[in-house]
Amino acid sequence: MAERGAHLTTSSLEVDDRPSIFEVIAQESLMGTVRPALQHVVKVLADSSPARYGWLWRWFDEIYVALDLLLQHHYLSQTSASFSENFYGLKRVALWGQGVGSRLACRGLPRRHHWRSLLLLALLPYCRVKLEKFLARLREEEDFSIHLPRAPWKKLYKAFLAAYPFTSMVWEGWVFSQQLLYVFGRTWHHSPLLRLAGVRLVNLTAEDIRAMDLQPLLTAGSGTNQSAREKLRLFLSRAVGGVAFSLSTGLSVGVFFLQFLEWWYSSENQDTIKTLTSLPTPPPPVHLDEQTDQLTLPKHQSLCPLCHKTRANDTALATSGYVFCYRCAYTCVKRQQRCPLTGYPTELQHLIKLYSPDG
Repeated sequence: MAERGAHLTTSSLEVDDRPSIFEVIAQESLMGTVRPALQHVVKVLADSSPARYGWLWRWFDEIYVALDLLLQHHYLSQTSASFSENFYGLKRVALWGQGVGSRLACRGLPRRHHWRSLLLLALLPYCRVKLEKFLARLREEEDFSIHLPRAPWKKLYKAFLAAYPFTSMVWEGWVFSQQLLYVFGRTWHHSPLLRLAGVRLVNLTAEDIRAMDLQPLLTAGSGTNQSAREKLRLFLSRAVGGVAFSLSTGLSVGVFFLQFLEWWYSSENQDTIKTLTSLPTPPPPVHLDEQTDQLTLPKHQSLCPLCHKTRANDTALATSGYVFCYRCAYTCVKRQQRCPLTGYPTELQHLIKLYSPDG
């Protein structure tokens, strides 16, 4: 089975430095799991202390895209790859220009390909997230008829809402077809975004790894005979690189922890936890009044526990959950200030009228 499937990772293009489809899909899914996990952590912090961490939740998209820009810029400059691509030992190679195929990863991408890659890696996902939130708000307004499309420009909202799912479907189909062509070796790219950036992914070579290991030593040795302006520029570059490196190191160490959090708070795992930790319903509390023996629950559920007649205007007590007639519950709670069956302290605001579908 493995021998028959081995040809899927070697293409008819006969290129040895092409990564397999499993590597490129894995590096894409890596950054796809970091954002939801970080978003969940920020949401937990905001729920625990809204006054202190609420701003993190309100500006999460902007903070994340700023950190993502810093991180991706550092890795594109130092390794010619994004964070996730470098994590899997890949680099980006320009399809045209000088030094194509012989440029070391530590030299970074050419300027044009660098900014194209940075735009598509960080800003494009940010715009897509904002667009999806905008569409969700439009759907909610349309469902609740908050804004009726009377003006001509408002009529474009419905057309946009109707066209977006088909546009998204076409895009996903294009990506899937590119991945199939990449599997069978008919294209250099597994994603249309790489074609737009003018680059392709290849595996890191031994020379690239050796040059990246020697890069900090060469940078430190070249700073002896420099002007003040160049030293300041070098200092700022090192500071930005240090922040990006600390972020990347934190992500590298915490990526598995974030994936664990994502699994832990998933709906399937929470259902399992609830099933394992579910306990039987505790018995009702003992009545606190000395005359409670006179009050017994009726045999039929449609009867009121106080007047033992068919309930009229069903009313539940929020403190105990028992249902009475509205007049019986109102009179008893107003006089005794507690539930007549459980003795729990109860006020009139705890009366909840129930409305059956038949009524």
